[in-house]
Amino acid sequence: MRRIALWALVAGLFIPVIASQPAHAQASRTWVSGVGDDANPCSRTAPCKTFPGAISKTAAGGEINCLDPGGFGVVTITKAISIYCEGTIGGILAAGTNGVIINAAATDHIVLRGLDIEGFGTGLKGVTVLQAASVVIEHCFIRDFNSAGSIGVSFTPSNAGALLMIRDSIISHNGSGIDGTGVLINPNGGSAKVLINNSSINKNFVGVNAQGSVNLQVNNSNISESLSTGVAQGGVANIRIGRSMIVNNAGIATAGTVLSYGDNQINGNGPDTTPGSAGGYK
Repeated sequence: MRRIALWALVAGLFIPVIASQPAHAQASRTWVSGVGDDANPCSRTAPCKTFPGAISKTAAGGEINCLDPGGFGVVTITKAISIYCEGTIGGILAAGTNGVIINAAATDHIVLRGLDIEGFGTGLKGVTVLQAASVVIEHCFIRDFNSAGSIGVSFTPSNAGALLMIRDSIISHNGSGIDGTGVLINPNGGSAKVLINNSSINKNFVGVNAQGSVNLQVNNSNISESLSTGVAQGGVANIRIGRSMIVNNAGIATAGTVLSYGDNQINGNGPDTTPGSAGGYK
């Protein structure tokens, strides 16, 4: 009888603790695999199948990693998160839709690394940013978004002070035969900053189009083979380009006010332009 009473006392102490634990706690790091299952907890040994399946089980500020090659589905990101798929193929097939939509809090930081985002000729936008503190796109391939007005990367944040960084990426074959853009920058919530470094933006309708209140820096990059303008500026956008190639675009090399650090290659366009000096060298 005393033993039963003792067990009852111990059980009474632990039941409130057990009841207070969340049924499905989110992890700081989750995993996806081409042979995973979204019913899994997205752990290293029991990975999920898709990015949407993993993002629901990943804590804000956490990471999703790709274990092996796979097509992991289009995804909408509404919180701070990083998706890392370097060393394998983190595929997103976005036929007829958007690849990645980012609509997070104005304080959230997003990283996309090692993604292969394919529009399959009918995709709308590869990556579209509606709100975030910062978005980093690194080692990504974004291509074949060819619907009317389609865009490889669309950066139109509603919050002031947003930052976009594109590094070591290829953005190609985006836009239809009459419109669209490789990279569109048009903030609608105040000023924004964009850095494009060591990237290839080629065979889009317009290469880069910066409108509104934005400070854009392009370095060590190739903007080529556009069906129309290589680099277009509008509004009060400040565009400065250094150590880059703007070549073989069917339209004018640069439209609007585009400044150069004097170390670019601009030729083979229809026609070429001579941007004003950006200064900067001391």
